[in-house]
Amino acid sequence: MHRPLPVALSAAAALAAVGLAACSSPHPNTGSSATSSLPPATSSQVAAPNTAPLPPPEALTDVLTRLADPNVPGASKVNLVEGAKPESAVTLDKFTNALRDNGYLPMTFNANDIAWSDKNPSNVKATIAVHTAQANNASFTFPMEFTPFQGGWQLSRHTAEMLLALGK
Repeated sequence: MHRPLPVALSAAAALAAVGLAACSSPHPNTGSSATSSLPPATSSQVAAPNTAPLPPPEALTDVLTRLADPNVPGASKVNLVEGAKPESAVTLDKFTNALRDNGYLPMTFNANDIAWSDKNPSNVKATIAVHTAQANNASFTFPMEFTPFQGGWQLSRHTAEMLLALGK
């Protein structure tokens, strides 16, 4: 189990770098001393999506499957990572090529324990089981977060940042 995580994090870090490199400015902090009473009220109003049904597992795994699919061009993957821009397409292609060249493809994904995010009530979190073609590094799990995007889902910037930090 020690070998799959570093390998997975390296691949995930490449993906995360796409999301981070494409974002030109960080998200603003919501807390400030002058408006400390306002964010809780806003947070409780934003919590409404928690009553909506959670996405089915395949809505999340389809994002990851497309990101890892060498038949999907990088330009078609840009909308799968929160904050990614058209310039990220080349990096997304490099990510998929690295997976292929290192024998990890095909990859399959299962999403378990899907729940609303504690950090952003409109996002969902899930434990993702990753299954690769590598005999020695066949399976591992990793927590990921997804954000709604144009009626579907994309890998959240938060997850991209987390994966990048762990991959260093």
